[in-house]
Amino acid sequence: GVNKIGTAAATFLRIPVGARATGMGSSFVSMMNDPSSIYWNPSVLSSINSNALIIDHSPWLPGINFDFAGVILPLSDFGTIAISATILQTAEMDVTTPTAPMGTGETFTASSFAIGFTYSKALTDKFSIGGTFKFIKETIYNSSASGIAFDVGTIYETPFAGIRLGASISNFGTKMRMYGEDLNVRVDIAPNQEGNNQSIVGKLNTDEFDLPLIMRIGISGEIVNTENFRWTLSADGINPNDNAQSVNFGTEIGLFNNKILFRAGYKDLFLENNETGLTFGFSLHDINVFSSLLITTEYAYQNFVHLGNSNRFTLIIKF
Repeated sequence: GVNKIGTAAATFLRIPVGARATGMGSSFVSMMNDPSSIYWNPSVLSSINSNALIIDHSPWLPGINFDFAGVILPLSDFGTIAISATILQTAEMDVTTPTAPMGTGETFTASSFAIGFTYSKALTDKFSIGGTFKFIKETIYNSSASGIAFDVGTIYETPFAGIRLGASISNFGTKMRMYGEDLNVRVDIAPNQEGNNQSIVGKLNTDEFDLPLIMRIGISGEIVNTENFRWTLSADGINPNDNAQSVNFGTEIGLFNNKILFRAGYKDLFLENNETGLTFGFSLHDINVFSSLLITTEYAYQNFVHLGNSNRFTLIIKF
């Protein structure tokens, strides 16, 4: 059968953000009070009551680093705004050609980045909406592709024991096509004739590809929620345009008034030939360093079947 794998551009936009979300198996669309919701569900930012800075880093795969940074600013009755940046960067690689398979002595890199502006507003004490506008660019050597995209999300806190329902659509936008000097080729328009111009330059015409559109629908809630012990379960249904549907599960335990958190999850359940799987992590949450400064440090581990394992580190500063 024919599947949709490998049919989207800018797939770095599918990489999860935040060690907390990663540790919970990426089942995070309905989780509250976390700055990484810039990525998961922009409507959740309305639940954050203080200014916050999030910095997320992961040595994603061998030779590739993933970084995310965002600033969240609540503006009273106006709503909450945020600015974010996502960067995926490779190490330097050797330029090779058919005549120099061991390298020409030149090097190149490939990178992807997105810059986003987010707005979130609580319409009632139980229901919020939000959206993000993003500019996206991917570059390899001397060629690049760019596009724009939108994310939109909602969250509803039900009256039933704190159960939350969340939904988001990410990366709805333009198609992307590569342009640049690397697509220029010299063309001999009449190779069997003498005396014609040998320096005519042609350009390879590349295909357009859609962005990785993702629809997430999730539910979460607390099984136990006391001052010294909290147990949360969450589940998300994922429907991307470049893969089959799947389900993410996660759980989190908070101790000592949520100062110490442990979590685990499973990503892409029911997905055929699943490359990911078990995740887990922990964090020290809202540690008071100065009178008005709270710091959260997070770690997450994600297992890959064939590509090794990934570690993720997140720092959150509330001020």
